[in-house]
Amino acid sequence: MPNSDFLVIGGGVIGLNIARELRQRHPDADVTLIEKESGCGQHASGRNSGVLHAGFYYTPDSLKARFTRDGNRLLTDYCERKGIPINKCGKLVVARDADDLPFLDELLARGRKNGVELYDIDEVEARSIEPRVITHQRAIFSPNTASVNPADVMRAMQADAEREGVRIHLGVRYLQQKGRSVRTSAGDYQAGYVVNAAGLYADKIAKDFGFSERYQILPFKGLYLYSDEPPGSVRTNIYPVPDLRNPFLGVHYTVTVDGRVKIGPTAIPAFWREQYQGYGRFSLPEFADIARLQLGLFTQSSFDFKRLAMEEMRKYSRSRMVSLAAGLLRDVDQRHYLRWGKPGIRAQLLDVRSRKLEMDFVLEGDDRSMHVLNAVSPAFTCSIPFSRHVCDRIEAAVH
Repeated sequence: MPNSDFLVIGGGVIGLNIARELRQRHPDADVTLIEKESGCGQHASGRNSGVLHAGFYYTPDSLKARFTRDGNRLLTDYCERKGIPINKCGKLVVARDADDLPFLDELLARGRKNGVELYDIDEVEARSIEPRVITHQRAIFSPNTASVNPADVMRAMQADAEREGVRIHLGVRYLQQKGRSVRTSAGDYQAGYVVNAAGLYADKIAKDFGFSERYQILPFKGLYLYSDEPPGSVRTNIYPVPDLRNPFLGVHYTVTVDGRVKIGPTAIPAFWREQYQGYGRFSLPEFADIARLQLGLFTQSSFDFKRLAMEEMRKYSRSRMVSLAAGLLRDVDQRHYLRWGKPGIRAQLLDVRSRKLEMDFVLEGDDRSMHVLNAVSPAFTCSIPFSRHVCDRIEAAVH
């Protein structure tokens, strides 16, 4: 039976950074990370947009506000040290009509409170940044928003973790908690302290330890549609003003690290946790459980799940996706948007008692285990400072 002072479950960007931080704080401790896949970052961490967010969407009292600005800086520094390509193309947030202008002001106010560099610009200034952009009177420019290839980042972080002494056991699936040990597909692990960073399955593991009593993961599928226009056809990321009542940012333009363009993502309700393609990874118990939950949300939810689901399901249509994106940019031709990218699944946490989507990161734990329950976007951006925060919470819990 392998023994470890710390056992981290999940090899996504949060699990890897927690393991690295624990190893740095406790150089004499054994830190083991188990990951059910054959490599780290196979789910949301390697399938996200790759955008390094600046941190102006979030209310100042939130953990996301605390960590996004610093996470942007720390991850930018990390990529530069490692020679990982980064596209510092910035971002425009545009107004589709006069009704969007108060929300631009709200985003500006949040950005100022969060210490984020932002510019309130007019239409002419917006077109000087991106000549094809469409906006009503004004826009916000965020110069510190950037993009990377998340798979490049994950490979570098996994290599760093291994070099620093974290033992990474791939192809090892968590099965259940048993006293002071964790039962896995590779046998039992004896663990002094368990950190659950299992993403789409974090709630189920947490329940084994007596946590996540009021929460359940509600998966949403994110699709991107790629343009075949040449690199440089769009100069900067372009986002609409989001609906601040939910955690999704709407269909937008992302400029990838190689200068190409993709539109998305969707937030289509998924029927099982890893519903990436067709019936792959289908699980009947998961399907039954999630379908039951979704049917209940159709009749009662705090975020109008029925309207959201109906709108998002339409985005399986390529023409629907392009028509939404065409409201943000001139001269958009559907013939350029033919290729769907690799889908991702957002491990969104739902409060099943209040039937609302959790907007912020959620942590629960005690002196034996800590559970990262809602590490959704911008978790990739926040991964370094947020993981330090998780380790602070662990230290506070055990002392």
